[in-house]
Amino acid sequence: MTEAIINLETVNPIEFFGVNNSKFDILKKKFPLLKILSRGQQIKLAGQPDEVESAREKIDLIVKYLERNGHLSENYFAQILGDAEDEDGSGENANIIDGNDVLVFGPNGKVIRAKTQNQKKMAAVAEKNDIIFAIGPAGTGKTYTAVALAVRALKNKAVKKIILTRPAVEAGESLGFLPGDLKEKIDPYLRPLYDALDDMIPSDKLSYYMANRVIEIAPLAYMRGRTLDNAYIILDEAQNSTDLQLRMFLTRIGPSAKAIITGDLTQIDLPKNQKSGLGKAVRILKNIPGIAHIELSENDVVRHRLVKQVIKAYEKETEREEQLESDNLERRRRTLINSGNTEQ
Repeated sequence: MTEAIINLETVNPIEFFGVNNSKFDILKKKFPLLKILSRGQQIKLAGQPDEVESAREKIDLIVKYLERNGHLSENYFAQILGDAEDEDGSGENANIIDGNDVLVFGPNGKVIRAKTQNQKKMAAVAEKNDIIFAIGPAGTGKTYTAVALAVRALKNKAVKKIILTRPAVEAGESLGFLPGDLKEKIDPYLRPLYDALDDMIPSDKLSYYMANRVIEIAPLAYMRGRTLDNAYIILDEAQNSTDLQLRMFLTRIGPSAKAIITGDLTQIDLPKNQKSGLGKAVRILKNIPGIAHIELSENDVVRHRLVKQVIKAYEKETEREEQLESDNLERRRRTLINSGNTEQ
């Protein structure tokens, strides 16, 4: 039996323990074999030496993060506990806490950071590649990180403009029934892009950029026939683009441009008679130098902590439905074989 005492004097205990000890409960669930007690601004660990050392190292990472940033969400708290070091021991995940993960500074000094391992990888590969595919479920920060990278490039004068585009595909509603002209009909589909920009650029400057087309937000169909150069281009919700649309977009990219294509292959809103082109693009462009691929997962979810559980539940149900469909096909095949044998 080994014991260790960790002082929390340098951080706000409420930020460490959470409201009603919510974060402290996450810590105790992560290390069920340890006896973990809180005593004022100290934590006492008791248990097997390797378990105590592992818990101490991860608590140290959390303390270090709080000393730097002052705040830590429950989701990120849990991620640090689960992913503070890579399986190969390289400690790459620890660098998320210790390294320079700032992407851009927003209004009033707001710091926009890469919050997860794969978001940090996304920022790293963007430095060395001109086209990046970022694929993953909802809430993993694909769009937000991509917009932050584009804003950083614009502020650093690496590009002259930002172009943000999405397929205007209805998710259960029809554009024709919405009030207003074409722009007013389409704007709600582009709202997530506006929201990200609002977080990163002061409103007066954003209005200037939009008015002078330094930042352009448009449906994917409007990209046809253009050459997009000296720009940072983001195609969001790419799973709702067809093969022809995605090929059209990729061939618009000029010699001094960068592009990030984001998408979630589990949320395709195209009509049943149309097939998404994203999966094919990811497959056939996988080994081309200069094109990078980032796979985000539920571990990168930065929304409410329950979003991760929602994603897992739907994935499990999808697997069950696919298995049932496979079993039904096999039964029908056997029935046809047996009926043929009976006729003979």
